[in-house]
Amino acid sequence: MPWSRTRIFDLFTQGTRGLDRAQGGLGVGLTLARRLAQMHGGSIEAASAGAGAGSEFVVRLPCVGLVRGGEVPVAAPAARASLGCRVLVVDDNHDAASSLATYLEMSGHEVRTAGDGRQALAVAERFTPQAVVLDIGLPILDGYEVAKELRLAPPMRSALLLALTGYGQKEDQLAARRAGFDRHFVKPVDPAALVSCIDTWLHARAPSTPAVGNQS
Repeated sequence: MPWSRTRIFDLFTQGTRGLDRAQGGLGVGLTLARRLAQMHGGSIEAASAGAGAGSEFVVRLPCVGLVRGGEVPVAAPAARASLGCRVLVVDDNHDAASSLATYLEMSGHEVRTAGDGRQALAVAERFTPQAVVLDIGLPILDGYEVAKELRLAPPMRSALLLALTGYGQKEDQLAARRAGFDRHFVKPVDPAALVSCIDTWLHARAPSTPAVGNQS
């Protein structure tokens, strides 16, 4: 019997995987697809007749009327409401970093990524991020060491540092604080929670926060 469901669009939802992990994934791609459709006033649905029968994805988007005389539709004010800033995402899992970067860009931020501690420091020196989402379990230099190094640079002393880790005990949170992190998030983290944290921080600093791309 044909079936359809929306749960596959939930964040981090994954199907059954074999030991070889040949069809692994992070469970964020379909969430991003749904968010993109919703941002355009549309929707996305999935249906299948069962295992081995394939899947059908239906994307519905509103029809835009004819634009006359060179008129250009103006974005709604609500779409411009949130502040944007420069964000550095540091994670040795390329897929995780790329997916999170895409989500942050969709939320109005300018994003760079780095795959290890030394690369993170090099990118930060050039990019001067206002917020850093930093994985603790990094090769070469771990997240604690990177955070301490970042805080030594004058431009980074007032930046927002967000720690990502698989450990959420009280001692882990204290270690993050001692290293210079402002907030501590346990994996898997909801990207919306990170965006909310960054937005709250930006609005608290407004109007002193420079616009995206305005670097000294």
